[in-house]
Amino acid sequence: MQTPRPAKRAVNGILLLDKPAGLSSNAALQRVRHSLAAAKGGHTGNLDVAATGLLPLCFGEATKVSAFLLDADKVYVADIALGATSSTGDREGEILQRRPVPALSAAGVAAVLDSFLGEQQQVPPMYSALKRDGRPLYEYARAGVELERAARRIHIHALRLLTLREDGLVVEVHCSKGTYVRTLAEDIGEKLGCGAHLAALRRTRAGPFSLDDAYPIERFDAGEPASFDALLLPLDGALVDFPQVTLDAAGVFAVSRGQRIGPVSGAPVGLCRLYAPDGSFLGIGEGACDGGISPRRMMQAAQTPDLARSQ
Repeated sequence: MQTPRPAKRAVNGILLLDKPAGLSSNAALQRVRHSLAAAKGGHTGNLDVAATGLLPLCFGEATKVSAFLLDADKVYVADIALGATSSTGDREGEILQRRPVPALSAAGVAAVLDSFLGEQQQVPPMYSALKRDGRPLYEYARAGVELERAARRIHIHALRLLTLREDGLVVEVHCSKGTYVRTLAEDIGEKLGCGAHLAALRRTRAGPFSLDDAYPIERFDAGEPASFDALLLPLDGALVDFPQVTLDAAGVFAVSRGQRIGPVSGAPVGLCRLYAPDGSFLGIGEGACDGGISPRRMMQAAQTPDLARSQ
């Protein structure tokens, strides 16, 4: 007999998942969402099916801050196989060409990696989830169709050599949103003169969150839905880099009704976190030069945990 689905609940918070290989980001989300019986949930940026690592999941009101995690910098550990290129840019594809790997030194490889630092233009791969006319590019690629793709501006903040082998290297990549590490691996291989593809990829950071605090997906295979609530991080956990503003009772009343307030003493210019006098998180506001604050993304449910104060 099939186990009945638990009744959906209003779950609010962020859960850090260590996504395993062989599972899509959406499949991982739905598996955890089912375990929590959460009425609403979303993930914060695709990890390839073959990739592993940190996947922040946002439930309920936390989906309102998911865009800020999508826009956040990421850190990956990438295992790059040298001497062979593949049709997909990773180990899942067909090997297209093999070339001998020259003798490499750690200093020489580090110099090549340094050449990729900074802002640059990157053309997304055909095997990606980007959509054209409502269809992901990988569907065109599987049909043998190559489409023009506009280059996108990315930023490589750090690129550090961790391991050097005769046939490969392991690097740590700190990059902006929208960076395709598969494409970066291919470009590194070309600069080394032997070609390359991505053998493995693991995400270790996303915005303020670390893989060290993530849970394996098996953690959610058994247990009552409410038993997982203690693993949720507060809604403002994704916003710890935003300045904090505590409003008085009149300010709380106004912003909760979508009204601009101010001037507010010490109000920053730009996005900020808004709190009630009791410390409950109200939502995201935007400060102006005149000290006024306009509500931008308000929460329906007050969340009392304040991650920024507990760190």
